[in-house]
This record gives sequence, structure tokens and C-alpha cells, in this order.
Amino acid sequence: MAINILTLCYLIASVTFILGLKMLSNPATARKGNLVAAAGMIIAIIGTIFLYEENGQRLGNYIWIFAGLLIGSVVGTLSAKKVKMTAMPEMVSLFNGMGGACAMLISIVEFNHLAFAKVPGFDSIVYPPEAIGHVIIILLGLIIGSVSFAGSIIAWGKLNGRVKDFSFNGQHIFNIVLLLIILSLSIYLVGWMPENAALIFYIIFSLSLLYGIFFVLPIGGADMPVVISLLNSFTGVAAACDGFLYDNKAMLTGGILVGAAGTLLTILMCKAMNRSLLNVLIGSFGGGNSAAKTGAGGKEQGSYKEISLSDAAMVMSYANKVMIVPGYGLAVAQAQHICHELEKILEEKGVTVNYAIHPVAGRMPGHMNVLLAEADVSYDKLMEMEHANDEFKTTDVVLVLGANDVVNPAAKTDPASPIYGMPILEVEQAKTTIVNKRSMKPGYAGIENELFFQPKTSMLFGDAKKVLQDLVAEIKSV
Repeated sequence: MAINILTLCYLIASVTFILGLKMLSNPATARKGNLVAAAGMIIAIIGTIFLYEENGQRLGNYIWIFAGLLIGSVVGTLSAKKVKMTAMPEMVSLFNGMGGACAMLISIVEFNHLAFAKVPGFDSIVYPPEAIGHVIIILLGLIIGSVSFAGSIIAWGKLNGRVKDFSFNGQHIFNIVLLLIILSLSIYLVGWMPENAALIFYIIFSLSLLYGIFFVLPIGGADMPVVISLLNSFTGVAAACDGFLYDNKAMLTGGILVGAAGTLLTILMCKAMNRSLLNVLIGSFGGGNSAAKTGAGGKEQGSYKEISLSDAAMVMSYANKVMIVPGYGLAVAQAQHICHELEKILEEKGVTVNYAIHPVAGRMPGHMNVLLAEADVSYDKLMEMEHANDEFKTTDVVLVLGANDVVNPAAKTDPASPIYGMPILEVEQAKTTIVNKRSMKPGYAGIENELFFQPKTSMLFGDAKKVLQDLVAEIKSV
């Protein structure tokens, strides 16, 4: 009876995961979808703790189990509540890394529990032939989970500035050789059942961690949203392997959904950048490239012009249509709330205000959507890149807040630029473009932005929050 109820719990959890993921595809239902999926996970966890049986015995050690759940819940809740929007990508990477670590540790434990047995006539420990299926799944969970864990930790360090981009001549060849060694040892372990299986297993474990580190180290900051998405899919696949291992339908469904969703998101983001995944992984785009104050192709950019707060307020107040382009600088300044206030004040004056969202703006997938949702910006006002580009031709003023590479015309005009071919927000088509930046320093890709030197572009320097506060005050007085 208990097993039937547990199966029902897993079925309910699987359904909630699917429904929750479906709701996450729409910003208006994303929060509800997250809660639905979380509720399903709670049902699966409680069902496993109290109803799971093996050889007629249920789980024990309830004190340890609930102590771990309590500590993890408190740490996770406090971390999520206190994290700033600028640190949200770091938290996502760290939490994703913890998922990979769980899959990795499960593989280590289960290799010792399930895949080893004393074989008569042998003094050493080897695993019996009937455990081969277990070992294959365990190795997949170990390798993928280890790569996800190590890679996510490096991504976390790169996002918060603790880890710098690092590469050396022949690093990609080194990575390929390292991966081939891991795969060869895994095949040897499964196919030949050596007596030193434990030693080989832990060598594979160590090399997988090393591969995860060198897999992410050379990838530049501008590509981190793609890398985070890819590592997220790795964690999902590793969790699915553990689901196979335990014949746990909820874990299997959840892992498959995360793996598939992460893979699809990675493909879509690569498409938005007009680059292949292979190019992202081996191109090191945006990694430590320090461009001079000339364009990527070496041409002279000319001079830029500034605009005063009062002039900017006047132009925006008398516009018919204003488009706001949010970028990482807006998140750094924590200026999303005052940005929403600017939107409301302009609309009170009869101005139509919308937001143009680039798929890879920020430091993680959907960063700008999350940022604006925190400020209660209406989802209807968030335009995807294709729609926004159609609107720029009839837009009076575009206000670029901290975005850089995603509005750089060099992506269309300069074949020598590392971002050439990447679809951008074509803000230069508007009648007037106002760019808010702290300085004229290049963006995360390390290249100069041609937009800043175009005749219809004016620079409004300063911290985004302070500039927007002053801009709101000026517009109120107009």
C-alpha cells in the first residue's frame, strides 16, 4: 500500500514539474509555475522519507535527514532573499553547482554500495557482471555531475570577479585529450572489470573535476549566459542518471526536463548570438580582450557628444514613443525601481513607453526579465528583440541603460569585430538615442561601441540610479 502511495506521489510530482515548466515559459505565470513545481518536489521528498521501502525496511536517521533539510532550507531562503540582482547570476551558478555536486556524490556512494561485491577466489574487490548497467549509469552521473559542479563553481568565481579568464596555447587540445582519457578509462572500467576498479573510478572522478575547471576557464564573460544555461542542462542530465539508478520517476522526469530545457535554451541563445555552441566553447569570446579606443577593425571612431539632464528630460517629455533598453549597468546600480517610476511619469504625460530585451543581455538567461519583474514592470511592456527592432524605426527616443555589446552596430558592419554577425537591438534606427554609462570604457566583450559616435547618439554619463532619479525630477518640472 505504501509503495502504491509513493508511486502516486512521484506521479503527482512529475505532473507538477511538467506544468511548472510550461508556466515558466510565460512571464505572467512564471512565479506560479515555480511554486507549482516546488510543491511537487515537496510531495516527492516527503513521500520518499516516510514511504520508501527497500527489503521491507524504511528509511531511518530521521534526525539527520530533517536536520539537513532544515539547514539547507534556511541557507537557501536567506541567500535568495538577500542576494542583489547583480549577484543573481552568481547565485544561479552556485545553486546549479550544488545540483551537480549532489549527482556526483550519489554516484560515488552508489558505486561503493551497489557496484562492488566480494568475488570468490579473489582477494581484491571487483564488481560482478550483473552490476555493469549500474556502473554505466553511475559513471555517467559522476562525469556529468563533476563537470557541472566544477564548471559552475568556476563560472560563479568568474561572475563575481574572484576568478579571471585563463587560457594557454593548446588548451582546447588539452581539453579534448583530457576528455578522451576520461572516456577511455570509463570504457576500460566497464568492459574489462579490472581488479583496481576503485582506483580507476576515483581517477575518472578527479579528471572530470579537472575537465570541468578547464572547460569553463577560457570562456569569456560575454558568453557566460550561454555557459550557465549549458551547465544547467548538464546538471539535469546528471540528475536523470540518478533517477535511472534508483528507478525514481520523479527524479527521472525532473532531470530530463531540466536537461532538455537547458539544452533548448542554450541553442536558442546561441541562435540569438548567431554563433554555434562549438564557437562559444572554443572561441573565448569576450575573455580578457582589451580593445583600444578605436573600433575592432582598427578604424578611428571620431568624437562623441554629451547631453545634459535637462535636455534629456525635455526630449523624452515631448516624445510620442520611448523605448528603454536595460543592461547589466542597470542591475549594478539597482536602478530598476526608479526606472519603473520614470516609465510611469512619462506615461502620465502621454508618452508610450516599452522595454527592448536582448536575449543575452546581463549575465544569465532572462536576467533583464527578472530584473524588471522585481520592479513590477508589466510583462506586456517587455518586447523581444525581433519585435523591438521593428519598433525602433518609429521610436522618438531610445534610452540605453547600461547595455553595451547588445546595441553595438559593429555586429552588423565590421567583419573584424569579434561580435560580427550577432543579432543586436538596432537602436540606431530611432530618431534619438541617449546612452547612460559610467564612462566610455568598452563593454564586457572588450570592444569599442560604434553607436556612441553616431550623430543621433548622445551620452548621459553617471550612475544609472542617480541619473534616473535626477531625470525623474527634471521631467516632473517640465
